Amino acid sequence: MTTQDYAALTPETLPRRLGALPALVERLGPADGWTVREVGDGNLNLVFIVEGARASAVVKQALPYVRLVGDSWPLPLKRSFFEYNALVRHEARDPGSVPAIYHFDETQALIVMEYLSPHIILRQALINGQRVAGLGRRLGEFCARTLFRGSDLSLPTAQKKADVALFSGNVEICDITENLVFSDPYFAAKMNHHTPGLDGIVARLRADLSLKVAAQHLKLAFTSRAETMLHGDLHTGSVMVTDTESRVIDPEFVTYGPFGFDTGMLIANFLMAWFSQNGHEQTQGDRAGFKDWLLSVTQEIWEVFAAEFARLWRTERTGILYQATLYEDQGHALASEQALSDLLGQIWRDSLGFCGVEMHRRILGLAHNADFESIADEGIRAGCEARALAMGRQLMLGAGAIHGMDAVLAMARRMDGEDHL
Repeated sequence: MTTQDYAALTPETLPRRLGALPALVERLGPADGWTVREVGDGNLNLVFIVEGARASAVVKQALPYVRLVGDSWPLPLKRSFFEYNALVRHEARDPGSVPAIYHFDETQALIVMEYLSPHIILRQALINGQRVAGLGRRLGEFCARTLFRGSDLSLPTAQKKADVALFSGNVEICDITENLVFSDPYFAAKMNHHTPGLDGIVARLRADLSLKVAAQHLKLAFTSRAETMLHGDLHTGSVMVTDTESRVIDPEFVTYGPFGFDTGMLIANFLMAWFSQNGHEQTQGDRAGFKDWLLSVTQEIWEVFAAEFARLWRTERTGILYQATLYEDQGHALASEQALSDLLGQIWRDSLGFCGVEMHRRILGLAHNADFESIADEGIRAGCEARALAMGRQLMLGAGAIHGMDAVLAMARRMDGEDHL
C-alpha cells in the first residue's frame, strides 16, 4: 500500500487493499474470508473492525479533514504518525495499557491494532450504569506512569528534547485544542452550540472577565510548559472497558504540555458523567448508588496517581530534574519529599483548572459529550449541564483554595442540588 497514493478505505475496498498485509493475514486468515465493518463514531477518523476465520483486528485510518465537520475543515494525515508514536511510548511506559500495534503505514495514514473485545467505550458504560472493577486504580496508574516517564524526571535529556521536537510537529491537532478548548467556549465562536435553556448561564460565563483571564492563563500553560508527553485527549471516550479491564486508546492529540492536563481532562469527564446521572434516572431508574461509585472512582484516580507518581519519584528519578545528587545522596531526603509535595501541589492546581475548562468546552463548544447529549428531555439536560458549567467556573477560579479531592467531591454533591439556570 505504501507505493500507492493515499486513498480512504471503505468496507468494500479494505480486503483488496490490505489483503496481502502479513500483519492481518497471519492473524485473520485469507482476505476472501474477511468481514469488514466501519464503526468509527468519533470526530476525526475511519475505524474498521476486520474479522477473519481465526481472529479480528482494528484498522484505524486518518481522513484529510475533520470528520465531524466535513472537508471544509482540512486536517493533515500526519496525525496518524503522531498517534502511532504515542501508542508505542505508552506501551513502553505502562505495558498493557493500550492496544497492541500490529502495523503502521504512514503513507496511508493507518494503524492496524488489536481488536479489544468484548470491550466497550467507557463513556457508554457509564451512561448505561455499568461499573468497572479497578477502574480508578488503572487510570491513576496510567496517568502517573506515562506522565512521569515521559518527562525530565525520568527520560535522558537528549531523548526528551528529541521527543519534544518530534511531537511539536502535531501543530494542527494542537491548534484544535488551543482554540476549541481554551478560547471558543468563552465567546460566540462560529461552531459553538449549546442546549436550549442555557442562554442565561452562557451569557454570564462569557461576561465573566476573571474567568476569561483564567482560561487564557491555562492556555498559556498548555502552549508553553513542555513538561511531559500528554495523551492530549484523555476522557471517558478514550478508554475501552469490560467489567474488569480498562485500556486507553486514541492519543492522536499527543503533545508536550503540563503534567496536570491529562489528569484534569479525565477528572472533568467523570464529573460530567456524575452530573448527567440525574438525566439518565428519568429512563433508567434510580442512580444514587452508581453516582456514589462514580465519585469514588474520581477520588481513586487522583489518589492512585499521586501515590504512584510519588513511588516513581523515589525509585525512577533519573532525569535532569531534582537529581538525587542534590537530595538523597547528601542525606537530604526530607528536602526531596518537600520538592515532591510542592510539585504534586502544582499538578493538583493545574488539574483543577484544566478540569474546569474541559467542562465548559464539552457543553458550550463544538464537540459535546454523549453523557449529556443522550438525555432526551432538553429541560433536564440543561439543568444538568448548568450545574457542570457552574462547577467548572468554581474550579478554574478557586483552584488555589481547593485542598484535596474531598473538597471537590463535596462541591459536586452540593451543586447537584442547586439550580444554576
